[in-house]
Amino acid sequence: MIEVSVEVVRIILITRGQKLIGSLLSFFEILLWLFLVTTVLIGISNDPIKALVYAAGFAGGQFIGTVIENKIALGNVRVEANVIRDHVNSLVAILRGKGYAITTIEAQGMFLPRSILLFYIPRKRLNLLVKELKTYQENVVITVDDVKLIYGGYRKLKSRRK
Repeated sequence: MIEVSVEVVRIILITRGQKLIGSLLSFFEILLWLFLVTTVLIGISNDPIKALVYAAGFAGGQFIGTVIENKIALGNVRVEANVIRDHVNSLVAILRGKGYAITTIEAQGMFLPRSILLFYIPRKRLNLLVKELKTYQENVVITVDDVKLIYGGYRKLKSRRK
């Protein structure tokens, strides 16, 4: 379970651009894997339970690895919130007051004029933003995509000076 959990986190780190940490994890992952595989393969024909236990550990490791990665919540996401246009000005003012950078786009829904709000935020802030959006408009439609910022944008930066 531990080896596969490390593998899942490593793969996600590398795909999110954290190549150095991912590479370091691969070193420990392969050491664990070599130990485990040699332990399981020795006498596996005499003890098929080893294969079942290894398969169960592998499946459990996949689950635990995704739970760990969700807790770490590395990377950024693009959040798209589709809201009723009548409410957009007050909603945008409130959310900008809380530090969110928002781009608005006018749209037309089936029955009402709508606005689409675009946010680029750290994944760690996603649950808070979703909660705030649902608080101010209960029939909001929210979608989320993983993104990797290439250039530009507005983001408050912490001062590096002390």
